[in-house]
Amino acid sequence: MKNLQNIKCFLLDMDGTIYLGNELIDGAKEFLKTLRDKNIKYIFLTNNSSKNKDKYVEKLNKLGIEANREDIFTSGEATTIYLSNIKKNAKVFLLGTKDLEEEFEKEGFQLIKDRNQEIDFVVLGFDTTLTYEKLWIACEYIANGVQYIATHPDFNCPLEGGKFMPDAGAMMAFIKASTGKEPVVIGKPNRHIIDAIIDKYSLKREELAMVGDRLYTDIRTGIDNNLTSILVMSGETDEKMLKESPYIPDFIFQSVKELKEKI
Repeated sequence: MKNLQNIKCFLLDMDGTIYLGNELIDGAKEFLKTLRDKNIKYIFLTNNSSKNKDKYVEKLNKLGIEANREDIFTSGEATTIYLSNIKKNAKVFLLGTKDLEEEFEKEGFQLIKDRNQEIDFVVLGFDTTLTYEKLWIACEYIANGVQYIATHPDFNCPLEGGKFMPDAGAMMAFIKASTGKEPVVIGKPNRHIIDAIIDKYSLKREELAMVGDRLYTDIRTGIDNNLTSILVMSGETDEKMLKESPYIPDFIFQSVKELKEKI
């Protein structure tokens, strides 16, 4: 049995774990204060690639949580690191928001908007500005053999009041139906995002815990990457999903408020 007392850094999912939509989850602020008081590091880790780091800092600050850019790590950032290790300044057809476009351009990538161009990668993010034209062009490139990358696999993004919005995984399903192709996925639960964090922050795998509300991303991240896995029931997962899931967390709490009492 893994021991929470051995954890030196908590990787914290945001959507469904720290907040839902624009509402802070009860006890989240006190949980973070406890970590700071005990000198335990935490990193906000999100698969949501629709926003850049500055937007997450702004959102957390608005919710009353102190945070800076170094506290945030997104699947978008992990994707730029992964692609830069393959080919710097690559030409990319990107399905993403303006925030994600800016993140890619800041890292030196050339964003191609049109069809029939020489490009290196098609990258699918959580594109809330998605159009049929974007999907059509992406499918053409992918069908013609251009390397296809997705920032993360989440099907839905949870919102307050039990609502949700379709996420990148749903867009992946569209592209697969058209092309038969699946992407290399960077974000949780895949090793690429954890490897990038370990390298960037000089962390040890055995001292990391993944805290989140999704079994097939957050908990599977812990299992597949040999991290301590902690499920909170404040977001997507319900009791039925937990009972039927092959991904069994090391710890289960109703929320981070309950987790706070155990660290």
